[in-house]
Amino acid sequence: MTESEQLLTQVETKARNTRPWGWPSLPEPVDAPTLTRAEATLGFRLPALLAELYQRIGDGGFGPEYGLLPLLDSPPSGEPAAVTQYLANRASGRKDPDWPWPQGVLPISHWGCAMYACVDCHSPQAPVLLFEPNADDADHAWFVDASSLTAWLHAWIDGTGWYEETNEDLEMAPWTDFRIRAATAVAS
Repeated sequence: MTESEQLLTQVETKARNTRPWGWPSLPEPVDAPTLTRAEATLGFRLPALLAELYQRIGDGGFGPEYGLLPLLDSPPSGEPAAVTQYLANRASGRKDPDWPWPQGVLPISHWGCAMYACVDCHSPQAPVLLFEPNADDADHAWFVDASSLTAWLHAWIDGTGWYEETNEDLEMAPWTDFRIRAATAVAS
């Protein structure tokens, strides 16, 4: 079994046995046409692991705290879909140039208080970033939560993420590429 397959099996097991806040059950996975529509709407492909999570495990409803957002369609609970949230954030960033939303940075999980875990879909490692808009300015609102989606999922499975009560003192590094990526976002 490959490392990736092992990780997916671990995520699937935890997803079937753990309900994030607000999710009464694990939604069905998305089908290939839904993934294709989501990527066409976004204008970029999802990292392979993220696509596999949505197609194999479920359309959101698993993962740390509030769990992954649904990909394209919002569930009855009213939680916005990842694609919808991305498009709204990009539009908002065009209206307020002081708070640009970087292209290709897909919100995948809501933390409350307008905070999101996001995957940088334009980076081969697919790092997971924390957007914390309660900062004084956009330059101080972005942090590297995990160097890759793989590492982020392992932190959830192992209970070592910053959001765990025993790890509240963990410090995240600022996302130093924000200004570079934000400049690209404003230009596009």
